Amino acid sequence: MSIRIASDPARLDVDAIHAFLTRSYWAQGVSRERVARSLEHSLCFGLYDGERQIGFARVISDRVTFGYLCDVYVLEPYRGRALGKRLLEAVRAHPDLQGLRRLLLETRDAHGLYEQFGFERIADGRDFMQIKGDTP
Repeated sequence: MSIRIASDPARLDVDAIHAFLTRSYWAQGVSRERVARSLEHSLCFGLYDGERQIGFARVISDRVTFGYLCDVYVLEPYRGRALGKRLLEAVRAHPDLQGLRRLLLETRDAHGLYEQFGFERIADGRDFMQIKGDTP
């Protein structure tokens, strides 16, 4: 197994990313076009076994003050090998994300993983607001 992480947008497999996201709890049913557009406007990290994309993470950021980490996944057959940790290490080490005032994420089930990388749970979230669209 030759595992690599790259932030080169040309290497991203949009079809593979879309296939995973469309069945995830956070982006179920998302269109391929929406996924492709989101990749164009984010700092993306692909996790590869040879040429096959097996994981992904992206950060939406101004690269100075704020970032939002999202769409993090490792394909099921590759889980349990600390590859998610390697992916998060690459995200945290990226030069464009150093010195941010806040790096935010939302997770339903991976708090323990993210806490290992310095993330803290937000007690009540009362300072956060949103406008929620209705398009997947």
